[in-house]
Amino acid sequence: MAIATDHTTRARRRLAWLRPIKRPPPVNPALVKEAEERADELGNRLADTITRFAGSMAFVYLHVIWFAAWIGFGVESYPYGLLTMVVSLEAIFLSTFVMISQNRAAAKQQALADQEWQTVQEEDQQNRQLLALSNQILALTKEVHAFAATARGDGRRSSTAAR
Repeated sequence: MAIATDHTTRARRRLAWLRPIKRPPPVNPALVKEAEERADELGNRLADTITRFAGSMAFVYLHVIWFAAWIGFGVESYPYGLLTMVVSLEAIFLSTFVMISQNRAAAKQQALADQEWQTVQEEDQQNRQLLALSNQILALTKEVHAFAATARGDGRRSSTAAR
């Protein structure tokens, strides 16, 4: 039993490079919300997985092996019409998946921009409130200084008048 488990584990490790890279979950609340909405659609998840794999070196290595085997084993003769057609169809589908993923990336960027704009607006409002409070403190400080100067002036006059 242990041997079968070890065999499965070794086989999984050998094929691990074929699996798409798992990215860590987003931390930003806007991206979490966007990811949850996107995860609801099977087509989007499929497009993301295919695009992640197509953007890896494993994809490149797989194609190098595939083309070398196709040509090396002589599956078809020189103009390679079938290989050309298969590669063209693959390019069409991959470009579609890449565009779908780019739309997702644009939606993520828009969600981040919307959240950043909201944060900027909140900070601007807080800055205005702080500025208003600072102006009130300045006005009160000026009044206190004026009152203190008046009180000192009255006290000096009364002490000079007593002499």
